[in-house]
Parts: sequence; structure tokens; C-alpha cells
Amino acid sequence: MDVLLPAPAAFHPVVDLGTGAVVAVAAQCEPVGPPAALPMADPAREDVRRALLAARAVTELRTSLPLQLSLRAETVAQGRPTLAELHQGLVETGRRPNEIIISVTGGFAPAQRPVLSSALHDLRKAGYLIGLAGLGAAYTPLDLLVDGVPYLVRLDAELARRSSTDPRRSALVASLVELAHRIGTHVLAPGLANESQVLHLRELGVRLVQGPVLAPPEWRPGMRVTVPVAAAEAVPRPRADLGPRVSEFTVPAVTMSLDATAGMVLDAFDSERGTSSIVLVDGHRRPRHTIDRTRFLLTLSGAYGHALHAQKPAARLADPPRVVPKTVPAIAALRAAGREQERVYDDLVVTDEVGRCLGIVRVSDLIRSLSP
Repeated sequence: MDVLLPAPAAFHPVVDLGTGAVVAVAAQCEPVGPPAALPMADPAREDVRRALLAARAVTELRTSLPLQLSLRAETVAQGRPTLAELHQGLVETGRRPNEIIISVTGGFAPAQRPVLSSALHDLRKAGYLIGLAGLGAAYTPLDLLVDGVPYLVRLDAELARRSSTDPRRSALVASLVELAHRIGTHVLAPGLANESQVLHLRELGVRLVQGPVLAPPEWRPGMRVTVPVAAAEAVPRPRADLGPRVSEFTVPAVTMSLDATAGMVLDAFDSERGTSSIVLVDGHRRPRHTIDRTRFLLTLSGAYGHALHAQKPAARLADPPRVVPKTVPAIAALRAAGREQERVYDDLVVTDEVGRCLGIVRVSDLIRSLSP
């Protein structure tokens, strides 16, 4: 792999409107340097280079938030050699695949569909979370939402912004959000520029948002964000089934490996005040422990707490994860949470079909959504 030259990076918070917390950081990077060092004749390789520069820039910030990177669909469709270069570079940053959302941007030729689907399968198999970007505008066939099994779909930014003033675009966004909810996928609305746009998207059921209305260009993890409607309730939608599934309330989780120390967990909680829990996962991304923010900080703030625990495994201060499959109705998840009196408000860990961590659900969100 070529040496990566330093480059300016832009960081954008992914904000959960239900709580006002930053749940991930999106990074973009443009390489700088002599033209000879930038192989523009190979757009796919240059695309990978920019993604790796962004990942390394985030690593320097020492944040535990999940990372969102963008890759063009044509790059992903290059297949295993290109993806292997990407994977090796990301491994060198110290990030595990389950901490990275690879957002596939732009359209692609219909003839590329088979190889793109195969590449998405390879990325998921390696543990990466998959995002499909530009939904509603770029050539992204809707059935790819089924075949690609995306963790997240990112609306087209222009479509998201104009939906607040255009009833037809609003209807399109509402339909896409409903579709995503039914197949258990997160929806992200990027590029939001004013409060009315945020409010409108929240009313349509969108939980995750990005844009200049939330944070200034110089934003970095740990800095405050401005959330116009952090506690606003979504407009209730009539349903004919058992109600919304728990996947509709799932947000990205902060995860760490089983050998993480209590000091590392403390740093993660200190750097992002909106993080309510940390999930300790094994090598297959399966949740093994959860660490509740309040109880953990109380333990370390006691007499000699830091000296006793900081260098020891964080698992000593953890609890068994309260796991719920992504297909469980929210009402059933809420009932399950109420069975443990001492941990009734602990975050629930949402898992996929093979037990891998997909994110967390805050019990307070379930209570608000199911209240009359």
C-alpha cells in the first residue's frame, strides 16, 4: 500500500434525535500532496485512499464512537483485491470492522449488480456494517435493500432537505422510512441546514441526522451539538401488527473488546457524555457484557476506585447483556426490560440472526413510544 499523505479532514456527528446524543462520527478526507503521489488514473484506489485517510484522522481523535466512511459503489464493485487493501488499512488503524459503517454512495450500472452484491456480502462477512447512501435519488434499486442487508440507509441530502417544503418529496421520504423500518434498517438524513428540516424529518420517523444545523465545521468528537428537537415525539403511525419492532429504536452501540480495561472505558465515557453504555463483544461481534454508565462511574468515583480498577479488565465491573433480537416487537422488549427491577432502565442490546451486536435500545425510548 502506498504511503498516505496527511490531509485535512472534516468530521460530522451522527445525532440520535430521540436523546440528542452523538452516536457515530462520519469522516471525510481529501488527500493533498504532489500530483505524482495521487494515482488519479485509478479512481477506485484513490477512493480507498481517501477512506483510509479519514479513518486515520479519526483514530488521532481517540474517540470510541462508531465510524462512518463513504465509498463509491464502483469502488466496492471492484471486488476482493480492492476490499482487501481497504481492510488491511483499516486494521492498521486499530478499528475493528464492527465499529465501522461503510456507506456505499452513488449509483452503479445494472451490469454491476451481481459483483456489487457479492462485495457487500464479503464486507458483511468480515464484520463491517453496511450503509446504502443516496436513497431516493441515485440508482439504487429498492430490492438491494433486501439483498444488501444494509445496517443503515442514508437518504439523498437534497431530497431530505426539500421534503420539509415539498409535499410530494415528503411523501416519498415517508414511504422510504416506513420501508426501512419494516425491514429493520436505520435511516439517516444528512445535510440538514435548519431547524424546520430537522423537525419535519423527525415527524416522518427519522431518528438519525447529520448537517450544519447540528454542529459547526470545526466540530470534533466530545464537542457539543445543537439538537432542535432532541426530545420531540414522532407522529404516531397506525399499525395493523403488534406495533413497532425494537429495530426502529436501535442506535449504534459503542463497543469494545473483551480485554478492554476500566481505564479505557472511563476514557470513552469522558469523551462523549451522551454514551449511556458500552458493549463488550467477542471476536465474532457477539455481546458478552454491558457496562452501564451510571454504575460504572459511581464505582470508579468511590474511595480508591480509580486506583483499584483502572488497569484491570472492565468486564469485572460489567453486567450480562440484556439481549433482544431485532425482530422483537417493542412492547415485548419493554416487558422483558421490566423483569429485572435493579436494571430496569439499562440499555438493551439488539442482535441479528446469528447473535451479533447491531446496536442498543434505550428503555426510555420504548416507554415514550408506547405511551398513549
